[in-house]
Amino acid sequence: MTEKLDTGALLRKNRAELEAALSQLEPIEDQIGAAAQAMLDAIKAGGKILVAGNGGSAAEAQHLTSELVGRFVDERRAIPALCLHGDSSAVTAISNDYGYERVFARQVEAHGQRGDVLVLLSTSGASANLIEAARTGTEMGLTTIGILGRTRRALHELVGISIEVPSDYQPAVQEMHLFLVHALTGIIEAGL
Repeated sequence: MTEKLDTGALLRKNRAELEAALSQLEPIEDQIGAAAQAMLDAIKAGGKILVAGNGGSAAEAQHLTSELVGRFVDERRAIPALCLHGDSSAVTAISNDYGYERVFARQVEAHGQRGDVLVLLSTSGASANLIEAARTGTEMGLTTIGILGRTRRALHELVGISIEVPSDYQPAVQEMHLFLVHALTGIIEAGL
């Protein structure tokens, strides 16, 4: 006989962790504002937003670019934004020829220009390919933004603006990343 799952307990834990993270937004409001302003400044100056992540963070990266290129709430012009894992041929060719650590950095070299913004989403803050992308973006004069978890790792130190979700619980961090994607997009739309 299979043991019955305690679904309610799992749901209550996830809800409690998410509510705890949401209740601690005030300390990171300045970072959220700085990230939105940097993105808005780049857009107004004719620049673009490059975005990358791995796994669930890749899904959130793609979500961010879709909200910017399409629309979020208000009708407005399309915003130039590229999700760096979206081109499967480039991802596999670069990974094969240069190693997966360079998969995003190589694309930053190809598409990035001084004044653009590079947004890196990571729950761990330790992904080698995002670290390399941050280094490359910084060297090229891009504004680098990390949407990260609380535990400080290499990526936290490399990005110019670090938004650190106040949680170490992976599901809550990823759910907060979605919240931040929507918050940033809404602030940008309001600023346009």
